[in-house]
Amino acid sequence: MNGWLVAATALLAAGFGPVVWGVATGPLERRVVAQNFGTSVVCLVMLLLSQAYTRPSYVDLALVLAVLGPAGTLVYARLLADGLDDDPPHANLLTAVAASAATVVVVAMCVATGPGRAMVKLVLIGVLLVAGNVIASRALAGGYAGAGASARD
Repeated sequence: MNGWLVAATALLAAGFGPVVWGVATGPLERRVVAQNFGTSVVCLVMLLLSQAYTRPSYVDLALVLAVLGPAGTLVYARLLADGLDDDPPHANLLTAVAASAATVVVVAMCVATGPGRAMVKLVLIGVLLVAGNVIASRALAGGYAGAGASARD
């Protein structure tokens, strides 16, 4: 067992427990926020497991999750807009935690990988994770809908 595997296990234990609780219980707002955070946790675990088991193909899975995770959250926000309008979720703390965790994991992976194409892919995954989480959180909170509504009035 190496440090990468320990980090992946710790992240999975610390991050996925609250995700399962948030998705399984509570109002719609908490479920959507938990789903968004869950994709970030799984993506970071895949990155750590790729280094732990020396499987570069896991990085490709993390890249797919980094793209499709926030896109799925935006689809949920669009489809469930009526239910989210009454009390929009505020996920500022979870967004900050996900962005911080993504930054730490990606920087550690870049140091371990060294310069090259693999490092560029890791930086791309990190940027997609952070930007996707911020954009999805703002969309869930209604941050973009309010701007468009005031312009139309």
